[in-house]
Amino acid sequence: MNLESPAVTVNKNPQEVFDFLTKVENFEQIMPDSKQKFEVLNDTRFLFQLKGMPEIVLEQKDSVAPSKVILGAASEKLPFTLTADINEIADGKSETKLIFEGKFNAMMGMMIKGPIQNFINTLSEKLALI
Repeated sequence: MNLESPAVTVNKNPQEVFDFLTKVENFEQIMPDSKQKFEVLNDTRFLFQLKGMPEIVLEQKDSVAPSKVILGAASEKLPFTLTADINEIADGKSETKLIFEGKFNAMMGMMIKGPIQNFINTLSEKLALI
């Protein structure tokens, strides 16, 4: 399953957006209001839980400064990645899009598609406000 957020304009240059997204503690600022739990586990890993969802541990898998940050599920039970593509659009401005890629069976995909799309859209919207 592949889902994308709308691209958002962030009033920061790509390096500033990249630096924000590579500090896992900053994800708490862009989590949806339905966040019930957020815990930094180490420099590259954090745990979060949204209302009605299980706890998920995300870890930074890879990054290409200043244009890409890749997070992935720490558990093999939910194999997915969340990639932030960051592009400069003007001096001091960048455009960021979040891409979710996961491998789920058809039934699971149907159940989580809507909530995941809402989740990445919210992350993206709040990222525009940093």
